[in-house]
Amino acid sequence: MPRGDKSTYTDKQKRKAEHIEEGYEHRGVRKKEAERRAWATVNKESGGGNKSGSGRGVKYTKVAAKKGGRIGGPRGGKAAARRPAASRSAAAKKAAATRKRHTATRSTAAKKAAATRKRNAAARARTATKRSTKKATKRAKKN
Repeated sequence: MPRGDKSTYTDKQKRKAEHIEEGYEHRGVRKKEAERRAWATVNKESGGGNKSGSGRGVKYTKVAAKKGGRIGGPRGGKAAARRPAASRSAAAKKAAATRKRHTATRSTAAKKAAATRKRNAAARARTATKRSTKKATKRAKKN
């Protein structure tokens, strides 16, 4: 069977791939890329061709197939392109500032966690030293 052969796919899988492909093309993706993505989606959802073999007739329960509607609303990703460049730039700057703030918060929390781990390790080391000293003292008394 040559690579890319679709003979093992059911009619339902072929229809599904066609609908997915149309959706991608509607959003401005090239024909060949849309087709590639469509079949990748079908394969992910159903595990490949189901025309023959033990897997035939298995229901599709993948979450990707259950998502309703278009992500981002009916415009399907065209909303950002319609916005003015200044608006997009402002949004990008705001997002960058938020990421920077969150990174600072995370690094502070990481420093605190590292300090706590260091304290705990030191406490464990002290406890281990006390135990070994007690055992050595007991051995010395026995002898």
